[in-house]
Amino acid sequence: MSVNKELLDILACPKCKGDVRLSKDEKYIVCDSCKLLYEIKEDIPVMLIDEAKEVENSLEY
Repeated sequence: MSVNKELLDILACPKCKGDVRLSKDEKYIVCDSCKLLYEIKEDIPVMLIDEAKEVENSLEY
């Protein structure tokens, strides 16, 4: 089971407060504006800026 659709609809990037989406493999919450990946651990998104992964092209995820 992945992140609940209703939860995903209300989540925002903690850095820019922008929209986020679920990655293709459903392992990350993705902010395309900041190019950050927030890991999902045990179906819970870890929305901490310090723990986010920076990527060059977030559209790959």
